[in-house]
Amino acid sequence: MALEIIFLIIFFIFGAVMGSFFHVVATRMSRDESIVFPASHCDKCNHKLKWYENIPIISYILLKGKCSSCHSKIPISYLIVEIVTALLFAVCFHVFSFSFDLVIALIFVSSLIIVIVSDIEYMIILDEVLMFSSLVIVVLDILVLGLEEAAYHIYGGVGGFITMYALKIMGDKIFRKESLGGGDIKLLFLFGLVLGYAMSICTIFLATFIAFPIALLLLFSNRENIIPFGPFLSMAAILILISGINFQDIIVFMMG
Repeated sequence: MALEIIFLIIFFIFGAVMGSFFHVVATRMSRDESIVFPASHCDKCNHKLKWYENIPIISYILLKGKCSSCHSKIPISYLIVEIVTALLFAVCFHVFSFSFDLVIALIFVSSLIIVIVSDIEYMIILDEVLMFSSLVIVVLDILVLGLEEAAYHIYGGVGGFITMYALKIMGDKIFRKESLGGGDIKLLFLFGLVLGYAMSICTIFLATFIAFPIALLLLFSNRENIIPFGPFLSMAAILILISGINFQDIIVFMMG
């Protein structure tokens, strides 16, 4: 038990560090900037952050969310992403322990954290992130599980992609405007690859359920904000992944 707590702390710290990096990847790639150069700096005054100003979670709290040079506010999204990623990494370890599933879960969660940040802040789902994570997962599936099992997972991804594309076509005709972005459709390939076809489709319904209160709030407030669907799809997929629920469980639940 004590050893598991130590590992949970290690994964929490590792997740916080990676969360800081994922935020950089999401923001810089969305703006077509290098993720390597320049080094971490204040976006307002270009103050280059010292090592002690770049410690995930801790530095934000000690600096009180402000740049030490120009005292401009640091977006709280940095702190939120670091904490959420840290918690998710720890939860993934708790659920999957040291296993192949843990490796896949961490890759999956990492890519979706980037998707959530880029889609909320820039209305962009980065193709490079989806392609890279999908390719890595496919290669790992082939190496560890074998070609036949990997092919089964790929079929799940293709099925999810095709289903989402069909929903987009129907939505476009019904609403007479673009109902889903291309990134949302590509997300379903990644979902099918990791969660399987049936559960990838379930993410659509769960994401709609999660997004509904926000859409309702905007409707009654007469605001015409465009709500990106990618973050809700990503949250739904992460919930399904860590809960371990499968399609058979859902059927049994629905049948009472």
